[in-house]
Amino acid sequence: MGEVKNCKVYVDVDVEFSSEGRMRPKWIRWRDGRIFEIDRVKQCVRAASRKAGGAGIRYTVVIGGQESQLYYEENYRWFVEAKNP
Repeated sequence: MGEVKNCKVYVDVDVEFSSEGRMRPKWIRWRDGRIFEIDRVKQCVRAASRKAGGAGIRYTVVIGGQESQLYYEENYRWFVEAKNP
């Protein structure tokens, strides 16, 4: 059997900016066009993606009751970690 690795999947993200300049992601558009509303942002910290590589600001978000990691890189792109067979 082949090893399953994690990879970066770049996604479109709608972001709200506060008057203080803070970013809050509102939804993610997956590569097939589906949109997933972000119910809650639990944490926002500078961190590396241990599973897929890369670093930036890691948002721990809740989508449909499931916790997920969303990253904002310094190249102004958003990604999530996904399984790559």
